[in-house]
Parts: sequence; structure tokens; C-alpha cells
Amino acid sequence: MPRREFLKAAPIAAYGLARVAQGSPAPPPALNTGAALRIEPFHYQGVRLRSSQWQKQFQAMRDFYLGIPDDDVLHGWRAAAGLPAPGQALGGWCRINSSTVFGQWLSGMARIYRATNDTAIRNKAIGLFAEWAKTVKPDGDCGMRHYPYDKLVCGLVDLKAFTDFDEALPMLERVTTFASRNLNRDNVPAGEKLGGFSGRPGEWYTLAENLYRAWQLTGNPLYRDFAGAWHYHSYWGKFEQTAAPPDAHGVHAYSHINSFSSAAMAYAVTGEEKYLRIIKNACDWLQNLQCYATGGFGPAEVIAAPDGGLGRALEARQDTFETGCGSWAAFKLSRYLMQFTGEARYGDWTERIFYNGIGAALPVTPEGKNFYYSDYRVAGGMKVYYLAAWACCAGTYIQAVADYHNIIYYKDADSLCVNLYVPSEVTWSRPAGAVKLTQETGYPEAETSTLTLELAQSQKFALKFRVPGWARDVSVRLNGAEANVPRPPGSWASLERAWNSGDRVEIRIPLAFRLQAVDRQHPDRVAIVRGPVVMALEADYHDPNFRLPDTDAELNQWLVAGERPGWFNVRPPDQSRVRSNLRPFYSIGQEYPYKLYFDKKALPLAFW
Repeated sequence: MPRREFLKAAPIAAYGLARVAQGSPAPPPALNTGAALRIEPFHYQGVRLRSSQWQKQFQAMRDFYLGIPDDDVLHGWRAAAGLPAPGQALGGWCRINSSTVFGQWLSGMARIYRATNDTAIRNKAIGLFAEWAKTVKPDGDCGMRHYPYDKLVCGLVDLKAFTDFDEALPMLERVTTFASRNLNRDNVPAGEKLGGFSGRPGEWYTLAENLYRAWQLTGNPLYRDFAGAWHYHSYWGKFEQTAAPPDAHGVHAYSHINSFSSAAMAYAVTGEEKYLRIIKNACDWLQNLQCYATGGFGPAEVIAAPDGGLGRALEARQDTFETGCGSWAAFKLSRYLMQFTGEARYGDWTERIFYNGIGAALPVTPEGKNFYYSDYRVAGGMKVYYLAAWACCAGTYIQAVADYHNIIYYKDADSLCVNLYVPSEVTWSRPAGAVKLTQETGYPEAETSTLTLELAQSQKFALKFRVPGWARDVSVRLNGAEANVPRPPGSWASLERAWNSGDRVEIRIPLAFRLQAVDRQHPDRVAIVRGPVVMALEADYHDPNFRLPDTDAELNQWLVAGERPGWFNVRPPDQSRVRSNLRPFYSIGQEYPYKLYFDKKALPLAFW
């Protein structure tokens, strides 16, 4: 083996030896086979959600996917293989078989198990795998082409990485050997002739990420070499030297943003700096030109033109943000960037998506209807389910919600980093003994979060917490006394000391209201934002439209705290009666009318 290849494979071999020696599942190998990591998440282990809206969402999600009948999931494959096929096809996008979501469901279940030690969900994932495996042909043909095959690779990698299920690896090699010999490699970029807006074959440019993950897990060059076949040079190259490419729009939004996770893994494996430049520039481009106040992107599932297309779409399009899939892509890209750079600023996007994206989504229904599009139109919108059952967002929903356990905290050898302010706890294993941190908070409805430490003995380390880029006048108290630490917006504030059991840190992040323009071309088309949360105005009353104030200061004077936490009454200075509340977008339920974006200069409308 060449020296370079040996050095890349060494961490994988060490991981395998450590797992055998310890006799218990170990975390998956770190990403740093080619690139150095500054910080890393907890890989779904040691983090527990405490009572909150987000914990309830996670539990309901787990219960829902656990309850889907196995026979229905497997029906199409069994019937095609000539095996007994009890149950019935799920329908919708899964009317033939469940290939469009199957790998994602295995992935989500594996991650749930790693996070919660939920043996029931692990058994379901392994049971589904075992029965599905009976339908795979001897040559590895599982009937999946690019789009579902990519998701299958993710699921099989996660079954091994997060449940230590050994049988996943021979199947992964079998189906990948077939795929490497038979998948179409035309690789026509999106936007070119016959390429459509998602390329041909569809979304081919997303395959590299999970194949690189498979190589990291196994050391088998089959996966690394096959991953290299799907690099999206023609699109990624637009971002190699700039964060404002003039011609990156007009293509499928979710899959192109998801493709940057493949570029991230190319950097993780090769260490080539150009891939890091690409994903950093791409993220800046998204934040500056493509994201709504919610963190969502891609009206009509298309990357918007940089000449005001984002704002113009609010006049006509209901399909503003592909919520489940887009949230999953955002979580991944921001997490890769945080690991590679150690910079807190990338956590701001995670936070916006957590509250306004997947955290504001409707749950999947028993018949498989899923919340596909968020609706931000200036005329008003409602949260509704997608017409077809078991669409793509039914696959990413389980992954994105399971990911809550992997985005709240990060660590390095000497630091514990708090990225999100969510009721939770984390146990950090260290040579000097475990450190347990419990986070109690009502954020983002309340302004404070209290962190309490439990240690068997005193330990010195840095406790860091993310100061959001929008935040001002953040304060920190240590054991009741003011802690004078630097806390510039968009950075980590750090307390480094010898910590003792019972130490408490209180973080206060003032939550003022602000008006946020949709883009530069529409400075008066704004959303009302409080902290990381986009506020929705109820539209079920027959109130006359009112003109928004001109400044953030005036807006904060207009809004008075309501009876429910995080809800506000509108009290214009002219004393006009506004019965509708302003409330967090995540609190809006199904088919309830609201307004999320407003034209600030529009005159009040009089209909009577």
C-alpha cells in the first residue's frame, strides 16, 4: 500500500481494533482522514433532550416511524421478487416500492438508537434490512438507481456506524459493486441541454458524500474511487474563488445545496483546500443572497436569481421552501463547516433552521402525507400537506429531527461548546472523568439559559457558548456574579477555569424585534424577527391591514407581550384595534392563515 493510502487507512484500522478490544460499539471514525477538525459534534451519543416542544416533536416522530407496518414498507420488493407479500404498498411516491425513502428511514432509525439506546427502533431497522435483503439479486442489483441508491448507502453506513450491525457492510459492498458497474455516468449538469434543473441522471451530484463516509468506515477503496466519479466540478467550481457567482441560479435548490456536503466530504477525505473554499463561499452566498429570514431557500425549488428573485417569488409562489429536505441539507453543511473551521457563526444558520424550518414543520400523517413546502407569500399563507403521500420530505423528516441530538453541542480536547439553547443535557467523556452539563431554558421565548455542571472532581477546561450574529448586549453570570468575558456577535464566548460540580452559568441573550428585508432589491419587503425566530401575524381575524413602523425601535414599542410565552399583541400608536397576535412561526398549526412577509411601505387596505 502506498504511504499516503496507508496513512489515510490507519485511523480506520485503529477504530476497528479499539472496538474489538473494548467489546462494545464505539463512535464512528472521525472525519479527519485528510482534513484537520477544529471541533466535532457528539455523534448522537451522550446528548439527551429534556422536556420541551422539540423533545415532544422528536418523540412523536420516533413513535410514528416505529409504527409504520413492516409488511407495507416491504410489500413492493417482495412482490417483485416473487416472495409472499402481505400488507399493501404505501402508495404515493412509494406506490411501487419504498426505495425513495428506505435508506433514509434506516439512517434515521440508526441515529435514534445511537442517541437514545432505543432497542425497539434498532430492531425495526435491522428487521427491515433483513427482509429487504432477501429481495436483492445475487449480483447486488437492488433495483435502485442514483437517487434511491444514494440514500441506501447512507442507511447502510449508519446501520453499521450507529448500531454496530455488521451485516450491513457485506450488503453495502454488494450493492455498490453492482452500482459501480451499472449506474449511468452521463453526469449532465443541471441547466444544460437535457439536464433539466436537477441534472441527468437526477441528482447524480449528491452521491459522493455517503460513498466517502463508507470509505471512512471501512477503508475499502471501492467507495472512495466510486465517490470520485460524482464530483460536481462544473457547479462547485463557480464557488472556488468567490461567494457571489453570477451564474449559480436557476437550478434545483435542495439537491444543489445538498451537493456541497459531497464537496465537504471530498475535503474531509483529501484535505484539498479548494473544497473548503468552495463550501465556505457557498454558505456565505446562501446567507447573503439565497436565504429567507427563516433560513429557508429555493422558491419553487429553484435557486433564485441574484437580481431580486428571492423577493419577487413572494408575490406568486406558495412553494417557498422545501422544508424537510432543505433543513437536512442546511444542518449538514453548517455542521461540516463548524467542524472544519471551528467558527461559531455557522451555528446561526443551524439555529434559524431549527426553529423556523424543520422545527416548524407539520408531522407526517398516518397515511403518509408530509409537510413539503413552507409558504411565505406577502399575501398570506397556510401550512398544508403535500398532495402525494410519502414524498421525499417523509424521508428527510426522520433524519433532520433525529439530528437534534447532533447539533446542540460540540467539543474538542479542551472545550465544551454550546451551539443551541435547547432544554437538554450532555455527558462529555474526558480522561479526568465525565462532565455532565444540564441546560435549562425557555429560549427562544425567554432570554436566559442556565447551564449546570456535574463532575466527580474538579477539572480545567473551556466552556464556550455561541453568541448569535444578530445578538447585542449578551451577558454572562458565573455562580451569580457577572463574568467579564469577550462576547462579540458571531463568535464563541469562552469561560476557561477549573470547574467544580454545581457550578452554574447563566447566559442572557436579549430578544429584541427587528425588521429583516428579504433581499437588497426589496428593502421594504420584510419579515418580523425576534432573536432567531420569525414571527407570523395571525390572519384569522377581519382586521384591517395596518402599515408597519419605519424603524426597529418603533416596532419594539408597538408590540406588547401576550398571555402565551413568545406571543405578542400589536398596539399601534393610533390606538387602532388589531386583534391578531404576532406569534412564532413554529407555533402555527395546519391550515391556519398567517402572514410572514410584509410590504412595509404599503398603505392600509380599506375594503369597507
